[in-house]
Amino acid sequence: MIPRVVLVTGGAKGIGAAIAARLSADGWRVVIADRDPAGMAPAGGRYVVSDVGDEVSVAALVRSIAATEQRLDALICNAGFMIRKPIADLSLAEWSSVLTTNLTSTFLLVRTAEAMLRTANGAVVTIASSRARMSEPNTESYSASKGGLVALTHALAISLGPDVRVNCISPGWIATKGPEPTQEEHAFHPAGRVGRASDIAGLAAFLVGPDSGFITGAEFVVDGGVTRKMIYPE
Repeated sequence: MIPRVVLVTGGAKGIGAAIAARLSADGWRVVIADRDPAGMAPAGGRYVVSDVGDEVSVAALVRSIAATEQRLDALICNAGFMIRKPIADLSLAEWSSVLTTNLTSTFLLVRTAEAMLRTANGAVVTIASSRARMSEPNTESYSASKGGLVALTHALAISLGPDVRVNCISPGWIATKGPEPTQEEHAFHPAGRVGRASDIAGLAAFLVGPDSGFITGAEFVVDGGVTRKMIYPE
């Protein structure tokens, strides 16, 4: 039996790598697309160096899946990065680069892979951020891209349904690099801890699986309850 095939963008590290590993363990054939030439595919999968914000690169990526795997059952749009700068110092080129990778890439991927996704009655999961709803200073391009991704998700769900389901995960603080969070930082979260990449991977696996067949156009904020917490100055 041919295994289900999933494309995970930005899968070289962090949340994307955790999603790829989880789906591989669940029996999916995983194709990872990332700009990092040093990345690796999970067992039985494939790694493709690709810039998913580039139209030509996306076309080549999807052609390779059509030729090699010959099907696409799910798409996880995880690729993204942040430029943190005061808006006065943020160039138009920098602004555009963030929106291209974080937002436009999903449009390009879904447009190019639509036929395969429809044939498979597939699923798309976009990875936005709680920053679509709340911000720190100097994150305008990132916040705008993630807010756009939430809106693009429900637009795609309506346009592609009922053949393809499209949902969004908006993570909060997920520890993927840097020092271990402090006890105070864990305690700040109503859930009692900072998030783990496996928290997002588990939800992504559910959203591309059969048990989520009645869920589309939805956003799942996975932040340990922080966006529901009222915070007053002391």
